[in-house]
Amino acid sequence: MMRRLVRIAGLMVLGVFATPLFAIDITVMPTEAQQQRYDDLTHEFRCMQCQNNSIADSPVDLAAELRRDVKEQIISGRTDEEIRATMVKRYGNVILFRPPLSGSTAWVWIAPLVVLFGGVVVAVVVVRRRSAMIAGDDSTVDTDGPAEEKQ
Repeated sequence: MMRRLVRIAGLMVLGVFATPLFAIDITVMPTEAQQQRYDDLTHEFRCMQCQNNSIADSPVDLAAELRRDVKEQIISGRTDEEIRATMVKRYGNVILFRPPLSGSTAWVWIAPLVVLFGGVVVAVVVVRRRSAMIAGDDSTVDTDGPAEEKQ
């Protein structure tokens, strides 16, 4: 009975630790050039379900379908630009980790600069106010000691 429980526990542990192996993309393309294109493109596209992973790094089924679609398009002779255009047409610019600069995506490129500039402005204002408070406090410090001792 105990051996059976140990075996079951061992299989469960093996199952938990083997799960990341399913996230590894083992797609092999016919030529080295196609393999390089496949690797580059699958790292350019965002997983629509995970949002923070590329389709190359995502273990979800949707990413596997997108990888298969990229593979089929490469094998059929489509260019990288045609593949990107197909994906953008299907999912919008959000599928690209580096969306093109346009009216609808300008905020993606400008927002980090605005936040950085705002942070610098806030930091400068805080430092100046604290410096002014410290400078103002130094002029009112009584060097003779507490008032009770003066009498």
